[in-house]
Amino acid sequence: MKRNRKESKREPKTIQVWTQEQALHVLPYVASIMSSLRESQLEAIRHDLKAKRLSEKEGRLSRTEIIAQQDAFAAAQQAEEALYATLEELHELDIYCLDPVQGLALIPFAVGDELAWYVFDLFDPKALRHWRYHKDPIETRRSIAGASIQPAGDGSVVI
Repeated sequence: MKRNRKESKREPKTIQVWTQEQALHVLPYVASIMSSLRESQLEAIRHDLKAKRLSEKEGRLSRTEIIAQQDAFAAAQQAEEALYATLEELHELDIYCLDPVQGLALIPFAVGDELAWYVFDLFDPKALRHWRYHKDPIETRRSIAGASIQPAGDGSVVI
């Protein structure tokens, strides 16, 4: 499949990188946002599942079932909108959600001139226990205890 020549190439984006001290300071706020993201995601899944179960029901739906199905679709849509609004709040900090249900987020930092990510875990008592380089496989985890973390000169990195 040929690429559309009129499509522009993805523009590089500059993101804020965090020092470990800054990341630790913002953790309560990130935890609050991640909790909201998780709840919105679970609510959207629950309502979507309810609506799908009603639509897969054998035979003709009753008026009450049709209304329940429409209400479930509307509630799922509303939960997804809340999810995206909360996700935008996280992105404004240049922090990225990896998995809202598992409570995982990535906080950017620099190791020398290389982009790396703190792995925030909502359910870990020590929320910033691991990190990974940007080029590492997503499941890679390194202990923060052994990290030589140096912030970028201007507090930002271009990806």
